[in-house]
Amino acid sequence: MEFGYTLLCEQTPPKQLVTDLVEAEDAGFDYSVISDHYFPWLEAQGHSAYAWSVLGALAQATHRIPLMTFVTCPIMRYHPAVVAQKAATVGILSDGRFTLGLGAGENLNEHVVGRGWPSVDVRHEMFAEAVEIIKALFSGDYVNYEGKHFRVDSAKLWDVPDRRVPIGMAAFGPRAGRLAAQHADLLISDQPVGEVVSLFHREGGGGKPVYGQIPVAYGQDYEECKQRAHRYWKFSAPAWKVMAELPGTVNFEAAAETVRPDDVAESVPCGDNVEDYLQAVQQWKDAGFTHIAFCQSGPDHQKDFRTWAEGDLLPALRERFG
Repeated sequence: MEFGYTLLCEQTPPKQLVTDLVEAEDAGFDYSVISDHYFPWLEAQGHSAYAWSVLGALAQATHRIPLMTFVTCPIMRYHPAVVAQKAATVGILSDGRFTLGLGAGENLNEHVVGRGWPSVDVRHEMFAEAVEIIKALFSGDYVNYEGKHFRVDSAKLWDVPDRRVPIGMAAFGPRAGRLAAQHADLLISDQPVGEVVSLFHREGGGGKPVYGQIPVAYGQDYEECKQRAHRYWKFSAPAWKVMAELPGTVNFEAAAETVRPDDVAESVPCGDNVEDYLQAVQQWKDAGFTHIAFCQSGPDHQKDFRTWAEGDLLPALRERFG
């Protein structure tokens, strides 16, 4: 397995995202992922930088560590032709270290363009068309496209990297898993959905990587870590089918009103017991995941986590999982 470092734009100021990854690269993380939102989920998170500007800075500030969006929605806020252009540019700037992670999006971010929020069936139709457009443009040829949801008129990317940017697709259920099996170079999920991973492998994704993410709250005081995990991650308790539909931070606050710190700690490793983190990773490995990124809770606790990970967590993970 490989182990990554998550840059959560919703909790961290833009310039710190860059310095965090420079130090994460030095600490020995295998790769990195960055969220791509217009809004934070919760007021307490308090940020939401434009991920693509940050990626340009990351490409120049780092040297080894792979970069990846986790994930970009190409169906409303961004037209897929524009997503292809910026992904190709980051691929060049990073000397081939960039992977384009894509997903069907959340109302929270996409409602800002004022087009309403389509049903899940329509979103998946749009998602499939968007990926077809992006893959066609990555060829460097002129592309014309007329689908049910998108049109492209004689578009061409004039700067494409020597190595085509790999595409990952996010999936929580079987419909998205099948799309990923048809179109993607790798699968992404923020839940250890073993049945979706199995479907992905059966229907065309056999042998391809599978990426997941674990939110964590590292620190020496377990109770403080549990409270911090609750502060930053309580929004995720209602699960994806609810999260994708909510339009604003006030709605996430309402949906999470009854979520307790103990509820969050059931799925977010807290404290400094390495074994708790190893057990969390084991669940994902058993579900078929090959890559796991860690998302540390709180912008002021990133450095402590990196130091601990370098000396304790990463060596233990590599000893157990290879």
